[in-house]
Formats: sequence, structure tokens, C-alpha cells
Amino acid sequence: MTDENSAQACDDFFMRQALQCAEEASQQGEVPVGAVLVAHDGQVLAWAGNAQIASSDPTAHAEVAVLRMAATALQNYRLPGTTLYVTLEPCTMCCGALVHARVARLVFAAREPKAGAVVSTAALLDNPALNHAIQWQEGVMADESAALLKAFFRARRGR
Repeated sequence: MTDENSAQACDDFFMRQALQCAEEASQQGEVPVGAVLVAHDGQVLAWAGNAQIASSDPTAHAEVAVLRMAATALQNYRLPGTTLYVTLEPCTMCCGALVHARVARLVFAAREPKAGAVVSTAALLDNPALNHAIQWQEGVMADESAALLKAFFRARRGR
């Protein structure tokens, strides 16, 4: 197996975990977005799904939740060398949080055409004025993530 194949298998593995978090969020009536934060050695530091409704907190996006959990566990608000796997392109708030936390890499599944700030509505992580650069990749298990989101909103509209 080549290094590229090995990296893809690793990305698929962690994105499946993020998709499971998204499914759990959906079962709670939340928009199905899930995230998993992984250390450079492959250790999962935190995982979560969206929880804005349950927590009455507009900042309770899956990405922010895993950053908070990992920072608390590590007792450090900086999370260098980590990779965030998330099922949907992060918004402006989440991109800012990733930069402040010094996440090294972002892997997201599906684009978010209305609020995604990595490629859809802005290129925030490519801004050379930022004091931290995040490598990012899109499209890992994008079809699975998009199908989950479409099913959620179809069911919501059907009520």
C-alpha cells in the first residue's frame, strides 16, 4: 500500500466516525454535522455532533465542540499537529476557531454553499494575513454526508 493510499484509508476511517456523530446529531433533531479531532499520532482527542438546539447555544457547532473538549482534556487552547474531520464545510466562526486553536489540517466532506467559508462563500483559510496556515482537503465521503443532510431536511420539510 502506498503512502497516498494509506493516508486516504486513514481519512476515510476518521470521516466515517464523523459521519456517525452526524447521524447521532440527526437522531436528536440537530442538523447532521459531525466532527472528530485527531492528534498527529492518530489518537482521537474528541468527537461530537451539532448541538445548537439541545444546548440553546448558537456556537455549539460540532467543530467548536470538539475543539473545546480537546482543549479541556489537554489543558491547552492550542491544538498543534491535529487534524479535524468534519462532515460539512466549516462556517466563518468555525474557521476562526480552527485558526486560533492552531489546528494543522482540516478534512471536510461536503461543501456548504450558503455558509461554508473554506471554498463556498469565502476562502478564509487561504488568507495570507492569518497568523496560522491550515492545510485543508475537501470531498472525503462527500456523497455520504450530502445524502445524510438531504434526508434530514427532506424529513423535516415533510412534517
